[in-house]
Amino acid sequence: MNPTDYNKITGKKPEERGVRGRVKKQNVNPCAAAQLKAAAELSREAGAMSFAPPVEAVYNPLDYAWDAFAAYVERFGGGPKRVVFLGMNPGPWGMAQTGVPFGEVRAVREWLKLEVPAGRPQKEHPAYPVRGLDCPRSEVSGRRLWGLFAMRFGVAEAFFEEHFVVNYCPLLFIAGRNLTPDRLAKGEREALYTVCSRHLQAVAGALKPEWIVGIGAFAEARAREALNGTGVKIIRILHPSPASPKSNGDWAGIAAHQLIEAGVWK
Repeated sequence: MNPTDYNKITGKKPEERGVRGRVKKQNVNPCAAAQLKAAAELSREAGAMSFAPPVEAVYNPLDYAWDAFAAYVERFGGGPKRVVFLGMNPGPWGMAQTGVPFGEVRAVREWLKLEVPAGRPQKEHPAYPVRGLDCPRSEVSGRRLWGLFAMRFGVAEAFFEEHFVVNYCPLLFIAGRNLTPDRLAKGEREALYTVCSRHLQAVAGALKPEWIVGIGAFAEARAREALNGTGVKIIRILHPSPASPKSNGDWAGIAAHQLIEAGVWK
């Protein structure tokens, strides 16, 4: 469909519409608008990619849960942030359900106070159903991460005054189990990293952080490559995943100590 046909049918220019043809809200904060524009481009580019076996299904929450993600950015991402926490990619029981990075259902509902319904991926893996805010499972990583922020800052608004949380990669890969992006075939991985790094550069340009905190080694490494030469300070904290033995003790205490020792927190 050419732009003229698009305008006749929708009454909107293509650049005025969001993912899957949703109309963008007017008068969105410029900082949030820049992030949403970059996220929409990332969703389109990454969502158009193909992945060979062993990948069985690919979930793109920036597509089917766009409204929830946009609500998160519009409410909490409307200005420069001193610190940006960077995750790897959506978890099956977190962002894949809620559209929010590390979006464990209870944290999204009760601490972030976001209750925006999400859709479902076009191809759903039977072992990883998407139920949105009705998902009965809890993503441990998200529960630990937002739990640390709640413990330190009390209310979400106090945390988001200087902080924000984003993911490097927008896609969840399922190959019988959750498959992390670093385990993709080399060609697939490199193509994906190119668009993800471009998105991270756009987010950093909008939020102007002093610090990028990689949540785990993968996020730190990707941030160092994407933001090399920008002057942004980059550190890493222990990932809260239960797959890491160290995280199953006092993860919050360890992460807080790392942040304080680096000078991110006082």
